This record gives sequence, structure tokens and C-alpha cells, in this order.
Amino acid sequence: MSTEKKADFSDVTAKVDSTAEKAADFSDVTARVDSTAEIIGEQSYTIEKGDTLSKIAKTHYGSANAWKQIFEANRDTIDDPDRIFPGQVIKLPPKPADA
Repeated sequence: MSTEKKADFSDVTAKVDSTAEKAADFSDVTARVDSTAEIIGEQSYTIEKGDTLSKIAKTHYGSANAWKQIFEANRDTIDDPDRIFPGQVIKLPPKPADA
């Protein structure tokens, strides 16, 4: 058994004074989240059997030539514009000015 004297904290007290007069009331706070897709006009599309980028462009933009804009908007998921697959989800950018 040790003969060292241990620190005695039995008479220590603590007091915390708050500077806040009243707690903040957030009961009337509301929030709204707008989809960025709606703001910028971007949509998504799931590739179906028989689809081509030209066919999708014709359907959504009225011009098959808009396939290039679809391809550019999906460079992160489409390596070759002639190789798209059913079930693949792509982004449809806002309607091009020249479509």
C-alpha cells in the first residue's frame, strides 16, 4: 500500500453563469429544398432497348442533331455515343438553342 498522499477534491465546487437571457425559439422556422434539376432544366432519362442518342434527341428536343449535346453532358458515363445500353441513366441537358 502506498503512503503517498492523494489530492483531495472533496471541497471543490463549480458554478456556470449563462449570458443568454432567453433560449432561441426556432419553432416557426421552415425550410424548402428546390431541385437543381428543375432550376437548370436538366432531367434524367433511362435508356430503353432500341434507343440511340439521335432518337432520344429527336424525341426530347425535336432535332436528332442534338445528340451531340446529350453526349457532351454525359461524358462521365458514355465513352462512345454509339454504345449505350438499356437501363443506363443519362442526363438530358436543357434544350439547346439550335435544336
